[in-house]
Amino acid sequence: METTPNHTQTVEGWAARNSSGKIEPFVFKRRENGVDDVTIKVIYCGICHTDIHFARNDWGITKFPVVPGHEITGVITKVGSNVTNFNIGDSVGVGCLAATCLNCDECKNSEENYCSEVQLTYNDVFWDGSITYGGYSKMLVADRRYVVRIPESLPMDAAAPLLCAGITVYSPMIQHNMCQPGKKLGVNGLGGLGHVAVKFGKAFGLHVTVISTSPSKMEEATVRLGADEFIVSSDPEQMKAAERSLDFVIDTVSGNHSLAAILNLIKVAGTLVIVGAPAKPLELHAFPLIFGKKKVAGSMVGSIKETQDMMNFCAKHNVTCDIEVVSTDRINEAMDRLVRNDVRYRFVLDVAGDSKL
Repeated sequence: METTPNHTQTVEGWAARNSSGKIEPFVFKRRENGVDDVTIKVIYCGICHTDIHFARNDWGITKFPVVPGHEITGVITKVGSNVTNFNIGDSVGVGCLAATCLNCDECKNSEENYCSEVQLTYNDVFWDGSITYGGYSKMLVADRRYVVRIPESLPMDAAAPLLCAGITVYSPMIQHNMCQPGKKLGVNGLGGLGHVAVKFGKAFGLHVTVISTSPSKMEEATVRLGADEFIVSSDPEQMKAAERSLDFVIDTVSGNHSLAAILNLIKVAGTLVIVGAPAKPLELHAFPLIFGKKKVAGSMVGSIKETQDMMNFCAKHNVTCDIEVVSTDRINEAMDRLVRNDVRYRFVLDVAGDSKL
């Protein structure tokens, strides 16, 4: 494990230099490929809402200049001497994790995503003391233990958001045993995370209900994505009629909202899992929990094992994200549109310039 910085490779990328959030071309250094590393030519990188938060320093923790991007797909161009599970030319993906301690209970039990010393793909500090830079760049050096294989049948562009949006909803479905055919799943919010949750739910054989504040999304949810039912959460009659009808709900909404109405939709002993990240504390009343023996849980991205399992599942069931590919000169335009929710459902950055846009 390296203890001193070894930055000798010059890389072209795109970074925010201050809290204006404007993304500009940026040339920086990455470490040489170590014994446990693979070097990846970045082909695509999804644009996550988290990228905007970091670029604009919304959480007050950004280390400028920041190179965002943690939904990365590309091709391996170099492997370290300890790397036996990847070869040059392999199609691979890198998500949110850059490193963990490898020694704690979480790391030993394939839950390294919850390691207290987790280091993220960007805006964090790697083992060698360097700041991590993400996938808005032509090349990435990644520790082999945090890299997954992209199955040949998955398109590299539409697979990229699976590395964050996809695994964020797949992991709680596995962890909370939601993948039981015939069970009823509610998906609160039909956006970047929600639309993938609908696809996973249908692939698992679940009865899927989309819960949304937007009546205009009904046809999209039921006709194109295949949801079985649609509830307008602002309609008291629809919400009343659906009380205690769902076994599970995955809440993907990132805006501030009350959980009470959502909890009323869940059956006795059902589970609500929060994966959205509202900026302000959520309102949670005790009575729906007490009188319904209901559980509220949180979940983040999954482990590397879960992420690889998800990729294999997606290949088997032909699950990908709905995307709009954008060129690197349109990053700021895409981010502004994402803030306005003007995308169905994820932007993907064409880093290598290989797509016919």
